[in-house]
Amino acid sequence: MNYEFPSSFSPFFHSSLKLHTMTLEEKIMAEMKEAMKAKNEAALRGLRAIKAEIIKAKTEPGANGQLSEENAAKMLQKMVKQRRDSLEIFRQQNRDDLAAKEQEEIAVIEQFLPKQLNEDELREALKTIIAETGASSVADLGKVMGTATKKLAGQADGKAISALVKSLLS
Repeated sequence: MNYEFPSSFSPFFHSSLKLHTMTLEEKIMAEMKEAMKAKNEAALRGLRAIKAEIIKAKTEPGANGQLSEENAAKMLQKMVKQRRDSLEIFRQQNRDDLAAKEQEEIAVIEQFLPKQLNEDELREALKTIIAETGASSVADLGKVMGTATKKLAGQADGKAISALVKSLLS
């Protein structure tokens, strides 16, 4: 039995088909599957933590069951920050076993964050923002920080941004 495609349809390319980019949740699920197959407990622990945060974020009021890329990046940064804080505490208390687990989770979570700016790139981006906002003294810190945190969301840590802005304005 031969089937003929309608003249408006090409089996190899159809203009109404769009390439699907994977959402963070889909990437996490795919990575979880691979980690399970590889029996990689460290990766699985980090991926499960991300999945739990995604579910929590999607069920928050006003989220409408969706997680935007911007909110996903903020969520991942928050997770890394929490783990770095825990890592520091565990090291102070000589709990190298727990510190190692936190370090492993940080490595897994950072795979899904946008590329982080190094100090030189961050300095250049902040100089541009300072010029755009017309800031000239530390009194303008709030104005610069507001713009910088929006433009550099997911690319740099808030503490690093703040410290660099203070040094550039003083």
